[in-house]
Amino acid sequence: MTKPGGTGAIGPFPSTITTEEQQTDYDKMRRRLLWTMPSGLYVVGSRAGVQINAMTANWCTQLSFEPKLLGVGIEKSALTHTLITNGAVFTLNIIAREDRAVVRKFTKPVEVDEATKTLNGFGFHTDITGAPILDIAVSYLECELRQSVDCGGHTFFIGEIVNGKFRRDEATEVLRMEDTRMNYGG
Repeated sequence: MTKPGGTGAIGPFPSTITTEEQQTDYDKMRRRLLWTMPSGLYVVGSRAGVQINAMTANWCTQLSFEPKLLGVGIEKSALTHTLITNGAVFTLNIIAREDRAVVRKFTKPVEVDEATKTLNGFGFHTDITGAPILDIAVSYLECELRQSVDCGGHTFFIGEIVNGKFRRDEATEVLRMEDTRMNYGG
């Protein structure tokens, strides 16, 4: 971890890394290594009561075959974190590669227009859980929260898949982090 008065580099470090400069360089290299890991890029929808949100996320993965579990890592300071914690539901919207610009619209809390059923200008609907599903999504999964795991600055929410649908052809190529100039993590 960062030492008081330190560089901000996050440890632990190998025993051969002894100076603050080495720690900073090692930490930067480790981040670059983590950025090379293939990762999808999604929009996670959340709801608690009448409040809804959708946010770009990439730490999402299937966890189990039986039951069908999906995990999403959400930063604790994000509105989506609060909504999943309080509402106990979320959606994973899978976006087409050709629609990559969409994810940039969901990096901050959304503007909701209930009259036109839009989030930041993109149409949405709800289904079983009430969490938002983007109309533009290739497919989506709806989850009910089963467990939350504290992971430092993030919480890993584990949800059981209770519904899901294809909204476009299954062969549609889906978005990956490397399709954008975005990066997150490390």
